[in-house]
Amino acid sequence: MSKKIAVIPDQVLMKKIFIVRNQKVMLDTDLAGLYGVETKQLKRAVKRNAERFPKDFMFELNSKEIANLRCQIGTSSWGGARYIPMAFTEQGIAMLSSVLNSERAILMNIHIIRVFTRMREMLLTHKDILLQLKQLERKVTNQDGDIKLIFEYLKELLNPKTGPMRKIGFRRKDESTID
Repeated sequence: MSKKIAVIPDQVLMKKIFIVRNQKVMLDTDLAGLYGVETKQLKRAVKRNAERFPKDFMFELNSKEIANLRCQIGTSSWGGARYIPMAFTEQGIAMLSSVLNSERAILMNIHIIRVFTRMREMLLTHKDILLQLKQLERKVTNQDGDIKLIFEYLKELLNPKTGPMRKIGFRRKDESTID
């Protein structure tokens, strides 16, 4: 059984993770398919154990969110489920392993949680790279002004001002400064 679970690539799981209400979630139908149970069986188990699933673990989608997901997934608006989909956050998915007490559910949960963890690590890595780029941009912007100033001085050296030159040295009061 664990061999079948190990075959599921991370990219397949990542495609089943959506952003809803600024949270990464997976839908009940996708989770039921991964766990090898019917969706109605998963929903029944969740409803029997409702106290284990507060709103930050699981929530039902509203009509606007369902329409938005249909656009993301590419399904038709006339077909599909006749019930309101449930969305599970990472914590809700972890809680499902205690509700669906099968070997497949436990192994799949471990795999899904690892994917969530890798996604978080990738996000942090990208955030670090973005911060470094911003710092580099600031340095370059500051140096840009300095480089312009250097070029102005170089231009002055290459194109000296022409005109009467001032004599260098001591002058008496009755001498002019320009020849």
